[in-house]
Amino acid sequence: MKLSFILPCLPAVLLCQTQPPQTKPDPQPAVASDPVVLSVADEKITRSEYEHLIRSMPERVRAQAEGAGKRKIAEELARLKAMSQEARKRGLDKTPKVRQQLDFQRDNVLANALFEELTAGIRLDEAVLRGYYDQHKPDFERVKARHILVRFTGSRVPVGEGKKDLSEAEALAKVQNLRARIDAGEDFAAVAKAESDDPGSAPAGGDLGTFGRGQMTGPFEQTAFALPVGPVSEPVKTEFGYHLLQVQQRAAPPFEEVRTQIQNRLKPELARKAVEKIQGQTPVTIDETYFGKPASQTP
Repeated sequence: MKLSFILPCLPAVLLCQTQPPQTKPDPQPAVASDPVVLSVADEKITRSEYEHLIRSMPERVRAQAEGAGKRKIAEELARLKAMSQEARKRGLDKTPKVRQQLDFQRDNVLANALFEELTAGIRLDEAVLRGYYDQHKPDFERVKARHILVRFTGSRVPVGEGKKDLSEAEALAKVQNLRARIDAGEDFAAVAKAESDDPGSAPAGGDLGTFGRGQMTGPFEQTAFALPVGPVSEPVKTEFGYHLLQVQQRAAPPFEEVRTQIQNRLKPELARKAVEKIQGQTPVTIDETYFGKPASQTP
């Protein structure tokens, strides 16, 4: 996780580097195991240097560099290098404005490096991890559920072939009728197969499988994790239409299954606390006549 200190970089350039341009040492001859993969004028980048650079980039860029966009990333890097080289030829790296920006970027790189070091240095014993799991077990719950969807005009789901584009009022009336039929004894799965407008789940009787928090749209998720196992919900409105939900199972996975997830959640939290401690111990003076008073003191 990175601290959010980064200013916008060059427009239309994918690789937003935070490090200032540096003079590279005289290039060493490439060896067969580490060939030069990109040359921009006299600047050469070997495979290991390129891969190291990509590992330092945001996850979005890394995914592109390892997939179909691999060459595009190299082309963007070449354009960036060409512009940087020309800027140095013109002496732009020595102008006060650019030097000030580079100083800020250097601070940003160092701050992020510190945060990463603090995060990597955190060691969590088993008791802490298990204690967190016990206190936050509902956060890890997973629900197995099925649903019936009745779409209305404006839904993100297209109108089914041969079906009417219902108004919101018509869709609500229909879904209430379907709920009454199920309450009267009709099989939920059979009604879902015949009436649901969700083309993905309808053939399976509305079955959505098992899902955790953060995987479904807001109102749907809130209902799914609050609804008892068994009863059919009241109509739930989302951007897809009106839903009827039925929770079939709810359980938290065993500790061992989410151990790594807990570590990944706790380490950045503890690193942020360490950062706050460092910031609190660092003398800072802010001129309130220039910057104004803190928001908490503003009437």
